[in-house]
Amino acid sequence: MINRPKILKHILHPWNVSPGNAIEIQKRLAGHISRKAEPMCIRSVGGMDVCYREDSARAAVVVMSYPELDLLDSAVVTESVDFPYVPGLLSFREGPVILKAIDRLNSVPDLLIFDGHGIAHPRRFGIASHIGLLLNIPSIGCAKTRLCGHHSDLNRKQGSYSFLADQGETIGAVLRTRADVKPLYVSIGHRIDLSVGIRFVLTCCRGYRLPETTRLADRLARF
Repeated sequence: MINRPKILKHILHPWNVSPGNAIEIQKRLAGHISRKAEPMCIRSVGGMDVCYREDSARAAVVVMSYPELDLLDSAVVTESVDFPYVPGLLSFREGPVILKAIDRLNSVPDLLIFDGHGIAHPRRFGIASHIGLLLNIPSIGCAKTRLCGHHSDLNRKQGSYSFLADQGETIGAVLRTRADVKPLYVSIGHRIDLSVGIRFVLTCCRGYRLPETTRLADRLARF
């Protein structure tokens, strides 16, 4: 039996909007994000990545067992992209094709880890928060670069982290997932807290900088 994700209809919005309207949507929906961890039984974790060729985007979504990280399901969708590249508005460029790929899965993952930000975002509403909220699935932002905020120096040992702050608010953590390599920027997406998010990211990294969910999705998304 196929168990497809359900989008929350009361927060659904158009995707074909101007950057200005996209910002207003982010501001309106940011207040719906839950920053608290809920009782969870995580048996599967999902990851996604999007690659581009000219005006086309290819989104790959994978579902892996947890904690074994064996591949359970995957889906790939390619379509044209109209929304421009605007820092802070990644979800409006990648969200539609990611949602179409997720809709092709045979099962809904218990947790989503995004190659992008959650609340570590100027409006506290990055792609991990946006898609996590729409699907009402616990989600984590796990980005390779910083979008906003500042942090103290980080120990070079694996598992070390430093809090990321912006305007007096803790918005995430800078996490060293492998010794002596660049850290990742972990943040709450939706229905999770930061300490739990850090733990899941670390347990999904198996000797590499990136979680296995992101690494596999990246390979599948390449043209």
